[in-house]
Amino acid sequence: MSQIISFSADKEFAAEFDNLIQKSGYKNRSRFIRDAALFFAEIQQRGDLLNMDDNLEVEGHLVVYYQHGAEQKLMVSRTDSIEVAAYHHSSRLGHSCHSSVDVVHVKGEARHVRAVFEQLQNTSNVDKVNFISAPMRDTDCC
Repeated sequence: MSQIISFSADKEFAAEFDNLIQKSGYKNRSRFIRDAALFFAEIQQRGDLLNMDDNLEVEGHLVVYYQHGAEQKLMVSRTDSIEVAAYHHSSRLGHSCHSSVDVVHVKGEARHVRAVFEQLQNTSNVDKVNFISAPMRDTDCC
């Protein structure tokens, strides 16, 4: 069931609001506002991975872009400090036959996930590492 929520904004922001939504790739104001509010709340409450409390239990995906060598494979699954629920590898991204991306679904204390993140950042041939945290939940789903 939907509920209408309204808010006031200064004229300058109101004039740019639809442009901001469009530039962000949204076609629906309500979804944009919902996602923006949830993202802001999560950052305010947990921070990003680099600033999270060490003992906070986090879950999400490590996305690693790298130039693979002849024998290079990322071995994120070989750690005792975090749980790896799934691992996906793709190669030949875009027009380059040398680009790869690994997506690793991980769960563990923020300090351990951060350590793996930092290890990946300092791995030869890694171009970019991102951590995308799963949405916060107060209770388990099942």
